[in-house]
Amino acid sequence: MSFKQYPILFRPILKDRIWGGTKLKSILGKDIDSDEVGESWEISGISSDISIVANGEYEGLNLNELIDKYPVDILGESIIARFDRQFPLLFKFLDAKEDLSIQLHPNDTLAQRRHSSFGKTEMWYVMQADEGAKVVVDFKEGVQQEDYLEHLESKTLPSILKEIPVKKGDVFFIETGTVHAIGAGVLLAEIQQTSDITYRVYDWDRLDAQGNSRELHIDMALEAINYEEKTVELTYNKVVNTNNHVVECPFFSVNYIPLSGTYTKIKDTSRFYLYVCTEGKAEIIIGGETYFLNCGDTVLIPAAVSEIILKGEATILEIFVS
Repeated sequence: MSFKQYPILFRPILKDRIWGGTKLKSILGKDIDSDEVGESWEISGISSDISIVANGEYEGLNLNELIDKYPVDILGESIIARFDRQFPLLFKFLDAKEDLSIQLHPNDTLAQRRHSSFGKTEMWYVMQADEGAKVVVDFKEGVQQEDYLEHLESKTLPSILKEIPVKKGDVFFIETGTVHAIGAGVLLAEIQQTSDITYRVYDWDRLDAQGNSRELHIDMALEAINYEEKTVELTYNKVVNTNNHVVECPFFSVNYIPLSGTYTKIKDTSRFYLYVCTEGKAEIIIGGETYFLNCGDTVLIPAAVSEIILKGEATILEIFVS
């Protein structure tokens, strides 16, 4: 059977979190009953949470089944050469009604040794932020391990971390080993490696509904922390109907497309793309057929697709593995 080329949408995998809220429903239109949904996993190859196709020819297949059936058409030869048939990215939306824990993620070497997993480099794109909202990213200048341990013991860890006010459109690049926390009032899109490994080091002394504190990973985090100062907040152009470069790293690349009218993408067929609509709505035309992309939608553009036409008034994130 020949492969059907179209933008593939997946069923969101919704995650209740102690810090979650209602913006994924009210702003992004997710079908949610709970008032504590913190994450919507839009496309995932994590073994315990495999995304299921929600539209078109392959509706009902999970991501792994789809890749097994059409590996080159879906992933592309360059991705298969590097990752075999493992989907290398995880994309999600996060709604922080309350502050997330202060945490960090291991690099590939440590994650492979400890968890047989990829590490977790990630990027945040702020979609909406309440007045006064902020994120915590990285240590203040000069902090070393002895400072970290001293403040961790005295429960004053936030005092040696950088707090950064945020607004819609801000972008943060979170390398492995970087301490970070999303603050209350922030709705964001997150692109990351396929990994669910998080080392939580401070959780504001909060308790869940049963009166229990969440597990911390103090000892495991020690080997993973990077104390070097980094560039975490990124700037980028916003030229209309252009794929403005935002970030390129060994694990993913992201472009920002402010769509007003028509944008045409001629892509190579050696890799897949993701398109994420963060505002507005658009049409996607592939092979002469028209599909719709609404705010909060994430679609997989199979590697086999060579031309994509976008039409509408929207902001789009274009994501791929270089």
